[in-house]
Amino acid sequence: MNTHNDEPCYVISIAAKMIGIHAQTLRYYERVGLIEPVRSQGNIRLYSNNDIERIKHIKSLIDDLGVNLAGVEVIMNMTDRLMEMQRQIEFMESKLEELEQGNTSEEE
Repeated sequence: MNTHNDEPCYVISIAAKMIGIHAQTLRYYERVGLIEPVRSQGNIRLYSNNDIERIKHIKSLIDDLGVNLAGVEVIMNMTDRLMEMQRQIEFMESKLEELEQGNTSEEE
């Protein structure tokens, strides 16, 4: 399910300008696996609002906290895993709620 924030809409020059970094830095982040922009049919990198927020987070870790790229990679991987686990927990909670509601209606 695509949301507005997932929609790839910014080319690399615009994304770089929005974040305040060079386009080459974005290419490097992609090369080391920190970001994965969508590619158009013409092989042009396209960034979503979620990508922009992720890159801002990476930039903040480096600039504000002095984390090196290896540390950024570890932090981003852990953050991604935590977010996935949170999605799974929310899914399981909704299923549990459905089951509990089903049991409640059967008892009535």
